[in-house]
Amino acid sequence: MSKDASTQISEAYDLYADAIFRHVYLRLGNRELAKEIMQDTFVKTLLQLQKGAEIENIRAFLYRIAGNLLIDNVRKKKSVSLDDLQESGFEPSGETEEDLHTHLEGTRVASVLKLLREVDQTLIIMRFVDGMKPQEIAEMLDIEPNTISVKIHRALKELKSHLRSA
Repeated sequence: MSKDASTQISEAYDLYADAIFRHVYLRLGNRELAKEIMQDTFVKTLLQLQKGAEIENIRAFLYRIAGNLLIDNVRKKKSVSLDDLQESGFEPSGETEEDLHTHLEGTRVASVLKLLREVDQTLIIMRFVDGMKPQEIAEMLDIEPNTISVKIHRALKELKSHLRSA
């Protein structure tokens, strides 16, 4: 017998909410909007479960919903730039020089990441931020694992090239 919808969504939230938030935040650069999209992802998933949808891979389903919500958001409004964030009061919160360096390097990588094609950004975030294996990404995107590995390799090569010239 399958679990009820509220139990499934509660367990999924505990396991994947932080990862979904990081994934969305890196794509948007807006903490509040990332929280909103992460929450909407779980609400939409809960609604599907309540309708009786059988979801074999809840993680893949959550990422697919989050991806669709990101696309909807981009269609409505352009992403917020780092300059926009700073103008609205965002400042690096690192207290030590090392924290500040880590934050600045992360900001640099995030801004250069936006130079890549959307699909390459997604693959790099899923692999290195979300910690997914190529096999998991392949299942989510319905692509062969070897193809995913090659695409990740090429995206990393391009990212490194942009980082060197930035």
